[in-house]
Amino acid sequence: MRQIVLDTETTGLEHKLGHRLVEIAAVELWNRQLTGNHFHYYLNPDRASDEGALQVHGLTTEFLQDKPRFHDISKEFLNFINDAELIIHNAPFDVGFLNHELSLINLKTLDKYCAAITDTLKLAKEFHPGKRNNLDALCERYSIDNSKRTLHGALLDAELLAEVYLAMTRGQESLLIDLEYTETVQHAVGNLDSLNLKIIEATTEELAQHAMVLEKIAHESNNKCLWRKLESANASDTESIGTRY
Repeated sequence: MRQIVLDTETTGLEHKLGHRLVEIAAVELWNRQLTGNHFHYYLNPDRASDEGALQVHGLTTEFLQDKPRFHDISKEFLNFINDAELIIHNAPFDVGFLNHELSLINLKTLDKYCAAITDTLKLAKEFHPGKRNNLDALCERYSIDNSKRTLHGALLDAELLAEVYLAMTRGQESLLIDLEYTETVQHAVGNLDSLNLKIIEATTEELAQHAMVLEKIAHESNNKCLWRKLESANASDTESIGTRY
């Protein structure tokens, strides 16, 4: 469960017109937890940014002129993302630029180095159809503080996207069980029946709070939670049995 949340800034909108990367950043998630490990570089694109792009990221030619070029950091970058799932907002844009940079130094496309690529924009559109799903809108929707985001910066945006992704997919956490950890616990505990464990029942208040949390998760995942399907199936089975008898 190693995931890399990635973002880039560019000199313009079309790599086919010769536009290049000016910044690349990525943060690491392990079992849906930020590890603190990150990758971040400003890059010399050997060209000026379009005025529109400059207004977005604010990285001037003067600032970038002494920065490394993509080929200088490519090996470190590929090592950082190796065999991980990449989490990218509007992935076709960033992947297109990264593949262009890789092709210029005769390297394979990005998908040959990572395990998978997940587009959070596509995911957000599925969860929130008909709504604004840019990063600022998602931060507002999931109550994530983006007050420091006055300009687009790849590292800050990658960190914000990581929080958005975790919030947006929170309903899946119960399915992402660490099997190795589970087996270790089972081995250590052994036969639970022999331990004479005391059972503490949940209070009415605790059950109500639990139900509220489940309802919130179901709402944020657009009612795609597995337990809702199981509850529906169990209810149908119960009704069927009642009809027969």
